[in-house]
Amino acid sequence: MGITVLIADDQPLMRVALAMSLEAEPDIEVIGQAADGVQATELAGRLNPDVIVMDIRMPKLDGVQATSRLTAGPHPRRVLIITTFDLDEYVVAALRAGASGFLLKDATSAELVQAVRVIAAGDALLSPRVTRRLLDNYARRLPMPARAVASASADITRRELAVLLLVARGLSNAEIAAELYLAESSVKTHVGHLLAKLQRHDRVQLVIYAYETGLVTAGDGEGTARLS
Repeated sequence: MGITVLIADDQPLMRVALAMSLEAEPDIEVIGQAADGVQATELAGRLNPDVIVMDIRMPKLDGVQATSRLTAGPHPRRVLIITTFDLDEYVVAALRAGASGFLLKDATSAELVQAVRVIAAGDALLSPRVTRRLLDNYARRLPMPARAVASASADITRRELAVLLLVARGLSNAEIAAELYLAESSVKTHVGHLLAKLQRHDRVQLVIYAYETGLVTAGDGEGTARLS
């Protein structure tokens, strides 16, 4: 069975371009298009797409608010945010609201297709370069809940912490495995434990958590552990 996609963008030409890029693939079907966040949430409820490609800035209900609604509840939707600017504070808000990743609007068709496939498969899409620039730029605006840090100190093992710091740098499981001299399956297991312990649904949320709690600090390229 193929991947079903809903496109939400207030620019008709952009919706057409995105749809053409995706529908050129035999395993992807665009089942709906929305011109604003309100339509996006309504169509998502009716059509049940595997992935929602969401513009960050739209009328009536912007991408952040729409994402927050779509990812709430026991069965969160998987949202790929698209944006014109790679330093956009709204993207951080959307990621914190539950988006599974983001992509710049000048990305190639191949990059868009890959992003949709990755997110449909249950993973998250992060560009290390853009993610670090975004989070480093806006990290000071993120709260750092003391209770979350205390909980992490009690529950996260040293190995899991090492994996978390590398996830926060945007590394893939294969790259983390090479960095820590582990099997890729072991890294996947550690990531699964982190998601369960920290009650996050994907890697993007782990990155946000690392910044929220100060486990990784802005401007620190390698990530700074805050646990003893």
